[in-house]
Amino acid sequence: MTYKIIGDSCLDLTEELKKDPGFQMIPLTLQVGNVQVIDDETFDQSAFIEMVKACPECPKTACPSPESFKKAYEEADADAVFVITLSNHLSGSYNSAVLAKELYEEEKKEAGEPVTKKIAVIDSLSASSGELDQALYIRDLCEQGLDFETVAEMAEAYSHRMKTYFVLETLDTLRKNGRLSGLQAFFATALNIKPVMGAEEGVIIKLDQARGINKALQRMCDIAVKETGDTSGKRVVICHVNHQERALYVKAELEKRASFKEIVITEAAGVATVYANDGGIILAM
Repeated sequence: MTYKIIGDSCLDLTEELKKDPGFQMIPLTLQVGNVQVIDDETFDQSAFIEMVKACPECPKTACPSPESFKKAYEEADADAVFVITLSNHLSGSYNSAVLAKELYEEEKKEAGEPVTKKIAVIDSLSASSGELDQALYIRDLCEQGLDFETVAEMAEAYSHRMKTYFVLETLDTLRKNGRLSGLQAFFATALNIKPVMGAEEGVIIKLDQARGINKALQRMCDIAVKETGDTSGKRVVICHVNHQERALYVKAELEKRASFKEIVITEAAGVATVYANDGGIILAM
């Protein structure tokens, strides 16, 4: 079985994987004030971060159109296409990708052509590191020679048991979009309180907090390792927003606590930069 893995632009591929023809990202559109930014290979993270800091409004994201996903399905040179999207609680990407699959199959049938290309659309119930972790899991299954149905079923199950964690340097976006009151943001900033966040079936939840970024990152690692249990065969994905040094710190903290099959470090593209802000760290395992 030949395969292709397609994600929205919160897949946050490593530089190496961006060159791999087996992977493709469909960009979301980012909006800061009146300015629109396409989250593709032209994305300038430094300029975007400065734009967000200067804008009093909360940055917004718009999911890819069904047509953009459908075009990717049509052009995929593979027997099987696996699509990984942002949590449906954060974006319309999943619904867009599902609609594109339906349109693709309907057009084939209307034209009297057989639908030979199999497509599975999977809601990651996560973002960023979580999407990449699931994409790599799918790649591993495909490389083992498993059939399409088995891979799709195992990938769907994995999306429900994989865990995502993150620590934010700034609460600015949470304050701007109304998820945190200005007073709470003020006290958290004044006391240097950093929340440790997680996701439960794709919904963001607060797990803990600590004073200072390093203590919060350590606490995140404690929680992640405890919840995972046996880590010997696990892959970990760490995504950072403009802070490679902090990602390496998290890697070292994880290695103090447990042994892992692999620890992958990647850098956020536009969507994760919107949600996690400058200096944010997202962990999936």
